Amino acid sequence: MTRVVAGTAGGRRLKVPPGESTRPTSERVREALFSALEAAGAVEGARVLDLFAGSGALGLEAASRGAAQVVLVEAARPAAATARANVTALGLPGVRVVTDRAERFAASPAAVVDGGWDLVLLDPPYAVPTADVTALLGVLVPLLAPAATLVVERSSRTPEPVWPDGVDRVRERRYGETTVWVATVPVGSVRA
Repeated sequence: MTRVVAGTAGGRRLKVPPGESTRPTSERVREALFSALEAAGAVEGARVLDLFAGSGALGLEAASRGAAQVVLVEAARPAAATARANVTALGLPGVRVVTDRAERFAASPAAVVDGGWDLVLLDPPYAVPTADVTALLGVLVPLLAPAATLVVERSSRTPEPVWPDGVDRVRERRYGETTVWVATVPVGSVRA
């Protein structure tokens, strides 16, 4: 069972896509991650981009905890349909689902928002090569707000992605088979 951990939709169940292709972030990892993000002031009122969204669990957790705008991007049609069902069931404002590949969406005009993204969540399938994650991070930098936060969730067996210039990794936490890296854009850094 997957559920929203906290906030206005706390305790509400989320559907997960059928099959083995989607791996929802565990409740334990989401709870630890969002506690740290909230303590850093990275969620309330934020513009959030959730790439490789799957069921939408990460982005919906952010919406439940006060994010102003959340875009869930998922390429697999069954997973995107599940994310849409979860958005409808929770009724959280400011959340929408885009069916597209993360890389294509990030390179499109649709990825540009006024003020830039405050929080970007990347939880690609573990099979996605680290080089592809690193390349996507580079595409995202010009889309970020000053002092934005980036979160990358990967298998603990994969190496850390290479962070682009202007992005500083501030935290790494391992949760068994999962490692989460958190990085920020320092205030005043030059965007690419």
